[in-house]
Amino acid sequence: MYRGLRILAMAPCLNEEKKIVEVVRRTPRDVVDEMLVIDDGSTDRSAEVAKAAGANILDMGAVVGVGAALRAGFKYAVEKGYDVAVVMAGNNKDSPEEIPVLLEPIASDRADFVQGSRFLKRDANFGPMPIYRKVATRVHPLLFSLAARRWVTESTNGFRAVHRRVLTDTRIDLNQRWLDEYELEPYLYLRTIQCGFRTAEVPVTKIYPPKKLGQTKMKPITGWWSILRPLVYVGLGLKK
Repeated sequence: MYRGLRILAMAPCLNEEKKIVEVVRRTPRDVVDEMLVIDDGSTDRSAEVAKAAGANILDMGAVVGVGAALRAGFKYAVEKGYDVAVVMAGNNKDSPEEIPVLLEPIASDRADFVQGSRFLKRDANFGPMPIYRKVATRVHPLLFSLAARRWVTESTNGFRAVHRRVLTDTRIDLNQRWLDEYELEPYLYLRTIQCGFRTAEVPVTKIYPPKKLGQTKMKPITGWWSILRPLVYVGLGLKK
């Protein structure tokens, strides 16, 4: 337990056998009660190496999308009685050592949802981050802030901590099928704010690996429309 809270760390993973083992290895076991890797239909040895490193595996059985994988992870967290679910990238772009930074506002009863922000990190080094990602990750928070009617510095970073009271609130419907891809992450953040939960941002590290190792599976056009959809649909009241 971390300050009386049961903590689940979870990472969705699709063909990341060269990187997922580092995510598992770097996760602090004196803070996290369980490390869960959600295998989104990998065809390589991702699940095998993650399990060997000490993670439990939630096998989706096929490629269902990162949103569907996260939905399954959140359901697992609630069913297993965890107080907080911490989400990390499966491609080792986040720093699991910083999990206590995400947890502190929740443990201090100042927040229900904590968003990691790379832009609050002093002297941040993003690594070889693609130019279009640099632009998009700056523009999205502006649009998100307009939809949420609250200023945020970061809205595309999946490194975050969520209390179970958010995940069990019936006003936040993660089971909608249009959330199966990248939509679920901004949707959850936006609805958390709209439903009046306390949110906080904390500085975290986000470093892109060399391009030859694979930096992202998100496609420039369809992927970015995916993370913009919740701002349009929910922001305009077309969906809840």
